[in-house]
Amino acid sequence: MNRVEDTKLQFRVLRRQFLFRLVDVEVLSAHALGDANKLVGQFVSLLIFISLLLTLGLLGFNDANVTPDVRLALSLSLAHVLIATTMLAVGMFAVLSWDSVFPDRRDVLLLAPMPVRARTIFLAKVAATGAALAVVVVVLNSATGLGWPMAFAAVMPSSHGILGVVRCFAAYWFTMVAAGAFIYCGLLALQGLVAQILPRRLFLRTAGLLQMAAFCLFVSVYFLEPSVSGPTTLISPEMQRLARRLPTYWFFGLFNELAGYTHPALVPLARRAWLGLAVTAFAAAVAYALSYMRTMRQILEEPDITSGPRSFKWLPRFGNQLQTAVGQFSVRSLTRSRQHRLILAFYLGIGLAFTIFLARLFVPVFLPTSAQPVQANELWSEPNIPVLAASIMMSVLAAMGVRVAFALPLELPANWIFRAVGVRAGTGILTATRRALLFLSVLPVWFISAAVCLKLWPWHKAAGHLIILGLLGIILSDVALYGFRKIPFTCSYLPGKSQAHMVFLAAIGLVALIARCAAFERQALQGVETTMVMLILIGAVAAGIKWRATILARSDERELQFEEVDSSAPLDLGLSRDGGVTGRRES
Repeated sequence: MNRVEDTKLQFRVLRRQFLFRLVDVEVLSAHALGDANKLVGQFVSLLIFISLLLTLGLLGFNDANVTPDVRLALSLSLAHVLIATTMLAVGMFAVLSWDSVFPDRRDVLLLAPMPVRARTIFLAKVAATGAALAVVVVVLNSATGLGWPMAFAAVMPSSHGILGVVRCFAAYWFTMVAAGAFIYCGLLALQGLVAQILPRRLFLRTAGLLQMAAFCLFVSVYFLEPSVSGPTTLISPEMQRLARRLPTYWFFGLFNELAGYTHPALVPLARRAWLGLAVTAFAAAVAYALSYMRTMRQILEEPDITSGPRSFKWLPRFGNQLQTAVGQFSVRSLTRSRQHRLILAFYLGIGLAFTIFLARLFVPVFLPTSAQPVQANELWSEPNIPVLAASIMMSVLAAMGVRVAFALPLELPANWIFRAVGVRAGTGILTATRRALLFLSVLPVWFISAAVCLKLWPWHKAAGHLIILGLLGIILSDVALYGFRKIPFTCSYLPGKSQAHMVFLAAIGLVALIARCAAFERQALQGVETTMVMLILIGAVAAGIKWRATILARSDERELQFEEVDSSAPLDLGLSRDGGVTGRRES
């Protein structure tokens, strides 16, 4: 085999390995056999569900009572929503796969002694992430990419017959791929530029902040940007100024230009889309290629876990010596690990998105029907649904994010120290874990809510809401840790058990429930008697759940769980045909 064929074979093997290593198989349970297919399948099913949900607008699109002008306005609005949703999904994928773009320490240790060029590793990494990116775009548009192009072709003035349908199909898919490539190349260029400028240690510290900032930016822009309600909105000066700054409108203009709808306001936006795509692609290729060779030499010099911030060098006691050890280990692990901080940032970003959604949904309720506008201090000087719902939502999502982070291991080989000590499950471990969860999730949200509520509202109404928020945090901690017989960050992960594909449906129900609870709390805070009754009811619920969790912990004195096992799976003796014992499959 000559050198060229050898390089091609190395590229194909590495590309396949890097593609399946987007999910870290080392954190998976041995009962998963290193297989993340179930986890990937859940995310694919979630994207397909979102795609099917976005096609529901086709049901009323061909109604005979809908006029052509209304149908055109609806098609323009949906086209912008589909482009923005694709860019959001790609942006989230790029943020979550930030660390997988560069090889990790294990890859360097395995590949450095081998006759593999750094260029081959670089191209294999880019090809793997590009393939995953293409899967995200195709799966998300699996249903919308079949139905909506036909609907767009029916209303476009210059699209007629089969050629018009084909043109809309081609314009739709090219625009989606180009919009996804723009977002991904933009983040890739940012990462390469930062890695080129900063030292490796400082880059590791800065990367987490950039990831969280990018995630919050994508979510905020998606929910805050106004939609395109028709051709008349495109020529307004406000929309023109906004459209020149937001890339979603650039690619909206590109789609309409490719589909044959030549509106005067969309021509400059399409030019910005072409220019932005070319600039980000060139910048990503240059910055990433320059930083890759430098980063390859520095990966072994820096650990994946960095020292925590100075503010967490001193931590309070969480009880006795065992509880303090478990609690401080949990807090320091989360504050030092970029991967786990990103998981928490993901849930906080979802909370921020729903907070913005609730604010946009309920703020008009407080506006008067008369022409006299309401001053801002009159609108926010009393308990209102946006603030109440935002504090409750952020508490719930923060507790969920910390709970999910607790379930993912940091370094599985390091949990031998807890096994050697012989720590057993019980009330001590549960108390330490509960206090760590409250310290990391509920307490920060409570302090921020206290600063806002005490500033805006009368003190007795603010105090009532803060007491309710504290009791809610106690309830959330006990519910989240139900059946949790683990030390945080020490147990392996079993794919599929988290039911990640149901998060979207649960989030929709959570928004409706929290909005109703916020409306009920707003009414109860208007009087002292109703406030006291609500506090007594919620306090009784919190005490009952805490008592039940303590009883279960006392009755469960078994050993702690360090290996996730699927209880519904049949018993596997692990015996092979040659008499040996099977172990985890190596990727």
